Amino acid sequence: RLGVGFMLLNNENKILIAKRIDTKVNGWQMPQGGIEEGETPSQAVMREMKEEIGTNNALIIAESKYWYFYDVPKFMIPKLWGGKYRGQKQKWFLLKFLGQDSEIRVDTENQEFKEWKWSSSKEMMKVIVPFKNTLYKAVINEFKDYIKG
Repeated sequence: RLGVGFMLLNNENKILIAKRIDTKVNGWQMPQGGIEEGETPSQAVMREMKEEIGTNNALIIAESKYWYFYDVPKFMIPKLWGGKYRGQKQKWFLLKFLGQDSEIRVDTENQEFKEWKWSSSKEMMKVIVPFKNTLYKAVINEFKDYIKG
């Protein structure tokens, strides 16, 4: 499935990560979602941001040069999204958050996350779902000139 992901930075260059509501494991991740028919990746990322964290008060700083891929581990497929998705091909965006933390709300209409926090890239890599490790390292590397920490 084609999708987008976003790395949202605050004024301290911390990255927004959120804990999934549909898993018992420590399922932290950067928000992501699908591209709908007729949408450009940049339109999709702004829509997904609003849907997943309640605001899209942000500015796109960079778009990944590449499409990144990840596969959901086979044992997890039936447990996630009703077995509908097995992985994604994603375009990633780096965004600068322009708002206040109070604008961020994960209790959205189609809630995917139970909590969120700001994290350094090193802290993030310790708490993310393991099957996204390679993907996140690649995204961090691509956006490294913008991130500190």
